Amino acid sequence: MKGVILAGGTGTRLYPLTKLMNKHLLPIGKHPMIHYAIDKLKEAEITDILLITGKQSAGLYTDYLGSGKDWGVSLNFKIQDEAGGIAQALSLAESYISREEKFVMILGDNLFEDNLKPYVERFKQQPNGAMVLLKKVPDPKRYGVPLIHGGKIVKIDEKPEKPLSNFCVTGIYMYDGGVFDVIRTVQPSQRGELEITDVNNAYAVNDLLSFSVLEGWWSDAGTFESLHEAQNVLSRGRERG
Repeated sequence: MKGVILAGGTGTRLYPLTKLMNKHLLPIGKHPMIHYAIDKLKEAEITDILLITGKQSAGLYTDYLGSGKDWGVSLNFKIQDEAGGIAQALSLAESYISREEKFVMILGDNLFEDNLKPYVERFKQQPNGAMVLLKKVPDPKRYGVPLIHGGKIVKIDEKPEKPLSNFCVTGIYMYDGGVFDVIRTVQPSQRGELEITDVNNAYAVNDLLSFSVLEGWWSDAGTFESLHEAQNVLSRGRERG
């Protein structure tokens, strides 16, 4: 399987730290944030990786990561010219993923403890469709919240005022090669972006969206509070939270 890391976005919630630097290059513990997504894919024996980022920091990524040789992986790069949503960024991977392939996509600001390999192996056994990884959180209204019925995700509500569960959809996704056809059916949201929640709901409505729940610590490191929490956890080398 191949891996895709999305490391674009404007990082407005972390401004002014992100005025000159992409948030995924901010230091967390001993490394830039992007280090951990690459490390987690490699841990799951996924070494063929596409990194998608914006124009602003593309040169910094290539200077830091190079071909990926020093990391034990093979890295390719794609540029998202302008913010168009996670699904639009993912669409840039279509030339990298064959229609017959399954792959893992990680949002680069996701920091977590679990080894992805067991989840990847489970997804390999799934004939087709998609899988999302969930995590129980104290503030689900910040995220996409799954409505689960009969052990299946019926739909995902994006940032609901009254969440129907305490679980959130993390930024760790697995898809079959048909996801690019699904993206083409998605309409822009009120923000003018192609939302990954709409893609996932298209799978859910056809009973093709499975899920697993992360057991260990997880953070999206997208706010000053979560960035600080991730910094403390990884600086101390704590394993669980």
